Amino acid sequence: MASSISFLHLSVFTLFFSLLLSACSSEEIENTPLTITLPLTPKFARKPSTDPRVFLHQLTSASKSRFHLLKYGKTKTSPPVKSPLYPMEYGGHTIPLSFGNPPQKLSYLVDTGSAVVWAPCTTHYKCIDCTVSAKDVPIFNPQLSTSLKTLSCKNPMCTTECPRCKANSKHCSQVCNFTLQYGSGSESGYFLLEDLHFPEKTIHNFLVGCTTIGRRESYTDAMAGFGRSTYSLPAQMGVKKFAYCLNSHYFDNTKNSSRLTFDYRDGDTKGLSYTPFLKNPLDSKYLAPGSDGSGGLIIDSGFSHGYMAGPVCKIVRNELKKQMYKYRRSRSTEEENGVGPCYNFTDRKIEIPDLIYHFAGDATMVVPGKRYFKF
Repeated sequence: MASSISFLHLSVFTLFFSLLLSACSSEEIENTPLTITLPLTPKFARKPSTDPRVFLHQLTSASKSRFHLLKYGKTKTSPPVKSPLYPMEYGGHTIPLSFGNPPQKLSYLVDTGSAVVWAPCTTHYKCIDCTVSAKDVPIFNPQLSTSLKTLSCKNPMCTTECPRCKANSKHCSQVCNFTLQYGSGSESGYFLLEDLHFPEKTIHNFLVGCTTIGRRESYTDAMAGFGRSTYSLPAQMGVKKFAYCLNSHYFDNTKNSSRLTFDYRDGDTKGLSYTPFLKNPLDSKYLAPGSDGSGGLIIDSGFSHGYMAGPVCKIVRNELKKQMYKYRRSRSTEEENGVGPCYNFTDRKIEIPDLIYHFAGDATMVVPGKRYFKF
């Protein structure tokens, strides 16, 4: 179908050019150059990265999209896909993901601060200086899957070097190794291409990391990177945006899940509020509040607490004291814990004011008093 369309376009252009020449005099034809140069301008869905490796990933992704469009044609937009989201005792939230054939289900920690999906994948998994035992870590077993493919270090999707391969060799048996650094530790292993089975949707040749060694880890779950990268979970699923609500809990494992929604549609989703994000700011000035009090907020799903800068916290604390003036302060608790204000609520009902975050775009987030006060 693609060849016939290209031929039709060429035929129309040839006919048009023939008519144009026939309308010219013989003298005009003799003075007309026989070579016509047409400028070609590359078109990207988003601004190309200045990082050569990231730019290569963008070209690969664009090539895959064109191939899919030529092979299957334009397809209808998939409806939103939902997944349960479970709170964990260490403060994170996990989603269940199933890789391979037959599917193997594991819990994956949702992390917007990283961009790779990985899971321990060997019975000989080692965890050095970890607070958890390697024996307690659930694994994905590649030997049980019939759809698994190992990613070669010569594959364009691999960004690491191939020290054991010849420079001009197109084929190399060396796998694509990686080491991922996190604030708390690191994971090392190699990349696989595998089938991801999501509710009502299967993604083939999904790039997933197979980790064999971990260092200084404090949890047993695998990792699902949600960052802005070609190989994050949302990017490989082809979704335009995602949203989730988190259940309140007291650092315990609970079966009460909230929902994570993947949306394949463009534009705003009805019923949701939006605020603009600053993309990867490297200047420290973006981390400080502006003269009008706005800005300076970092969204980090990998951290389980929210905190404010000293000057901002002082203003909020003073306002809280004004609105809670009728309750008796517990000075001894404040001195013992070094925080405040603290109150004695043992003998009466209480009313704690809501804490409201105001974002650009007229978006607000209301935090009930019982969600930011510790009892």
